[in-house]
Amino acid sequence: MSQSKRADCIFCKIVDKQMPAKVVHEDDRMIAFHDIQPKAKTHVLLIPKKHIESLADVSKEDVELMGELMIKIKEVAIELGVEKSFNVVVNNGSLAGQIIPHLHFHILSGWSGREKV
Repeated sequence: MSQSKRADCIFCKIVDKQMPAKVVHEDDRMIAFHDIQPKAKTHVLLIPKKHIESLADVSKEDVELMGELMIKIKEVAIELGVEKSFNVVVNNGSLAGQIIPHLHFHILSGWSGREKV
């Protein structure tokens, strides 16, 4: 399911400023903000402003947007100071752990030995 916005989508509400978020990047096509339940010292979500439910719903018309998201992941990691060690996670579908049905990329700081960085 791919469309501009969905009224019942939490992430679309963040995009529309109807819900608060600690934003680290925003432009006309995407927004990055801190996860409210972080799993690492640094845990940011990067989402397209266009409502795309999951990676399985990305279409050929989204190729340019997906490329921009990949570059922005790197830029956000640099901005947050985790560019040398970070993970990118996409949960695709509820059985894979996707809770919010809006495509999002988790950017998590990595590990230095046994310590979270």
